[in-house]
Amino acid sequence: MGEESPFSSAVLKGKVALITGGGSGICFEIATQFGLHGAKVAIMGRRKHVLDAAVASLGSLGIKAIGVQGDVRNKEDASRVVETTVSELGRLDILVNGAAGNFLVAAEDLSPNGFKTVMDIDTLGTFTMSHAAVNYLKKGGKGKGPTEAGVIISISATLHYTANWYQIHVAAAKAAVDSLTRSLALEWGTDYGIRCNGIAPGPISDTPGMDKLNPEEVGKSAEIVPLGRMGEKWDIAMAAIFLAADTGKYINGATLPVDGGSWLAKPRYISKEQLRQFGRAVEQRSRTAKLPNSKL
Repeated sequence: MGEESPFSSAVLKGKVALITGGGSGICFEIATQFGLHGAKVAIMGRRKHVLDAAVASLGSLGIKAIGVQGDVRNKEDASRVVETTVSELGRLDILVNGAAGNFLVAAEDLSPNGFKTVMDIDTLGTFTMSHAAVNYLKKGGKGKGPTEAGVIISISATLHYTANWYQIHVAAAKAAVDSLTRSLALEWGTDYGIRCNGIAPGPISDTPGMDKLNPEEVGKSAEIVPLGRMGEKWDIAMAAIFLAADTGKYINGATLPVDGGSWLAKPRYISKEQLRQFGRAVEQRSRTAKLPNSKL
């Protein structure tokens, strides 16, 4: 589980975080690290047995945690989950929008319904949960102190920064999530002091997203990362703590790529030595071409 945290174990003391999709994967790691750094956590998901297992695991670490079943696409569920969180844990300071849908499919094989499902979970779900939470997150909101305002962190991706094979639906959904982050940061930052930011993970090992790629592709993912390794769920959780705590108190409307620089990278198609040899050959041809003129 990652390295030793660079943050104080009390950096989120007194905070309450609600994490959608928090029963597994990256978001469970965020829930774990939030709890280990002083927060009480509520995790939301559709599968009760997953939530129960996650809450038991968090409890074994001494973390105060509850699981609340619900679908982020449903506004009644969203309101109920937020209200339950505040009722049982006393307040709401941090919302992490982590629920997401993903599968690999060629664009021509993707049905409109499949496209809509991912858009609904990722984009509509992000808005629906944020909308349900806003009155608890703003300054002087229900269950909050008079001067504090909360934080929204939405889990995005880097797929739409350029383009990505077989994930047209996810790329579109995450592009929309980034747009929501900026718009809410402008409106709710101005009106209520709520900071809205995002995290865009790159290739993260031992996650459902990577499990859906074949082993050969997983290997390739590590090869093209400039830092030379796959990321860990811990890396994303540390970024979430940074944005949620006072370390990020002047960051608003940003989506932070946490990907080792992989979205910038393309496979190396020529070695450095080949490049140098090519450069020397070009230089030699250039000199040769100038020889006739040098006699004038």
